Amino acid sequence: MTSAGPDGVRRLAGRCLCGAVHYTVDDAFAYAANCYCADCRRATGSAFKPFAGIERERMMVTEGEDRLRIFGGEDNHDMRCGTCGSFLYSVVRDGAFVHIVMGTLTDDPTIRPNEHIFVGSKAPWYTINDDLPQYERHVFEGPPINR
Repeated sequence: MTSAGPDGVRRLAGRCLCGAVHYTVDDAFAYAANCYCADCRRATGSAFKPFAGIERERMMVTEGEDRLRIFGGEDNHDMRCGTCGSFLYSVVRDGAFVHIVMGTLTDDPTIRPNEHIFVGSKAPWYTINDDLPQYERHVFEGPPINR
């Protein structure tokens, strides 16, 4: 359920498949993308991972924190529900940001993915069918390859 925090910022709710883990996050994402790297494809079991990035302190697990399972290192890892296995978010950029897996949001965020990253690693069986910028790797590593 969408709510507003004490600072007036809209708060979004999210959860895992089984409902054991719930979280809230400010609807103030810094960026959003679809990532096609092999790690994201394997982690999601899909062609890409749609995610929205935000400072770590703007996201809070509100229920089931003891059910979370960490996959990765201390400052860069994926968080999953230990009960159902849902991939909820990644801690990135040396622990400073989280990448919320957008499919776990129960509320509609203001932001939408506005670029495709790591398309150089894209699964050959998947075709990107929109006009968003496509980057071989990270956005900061060169211009879009489809412009």
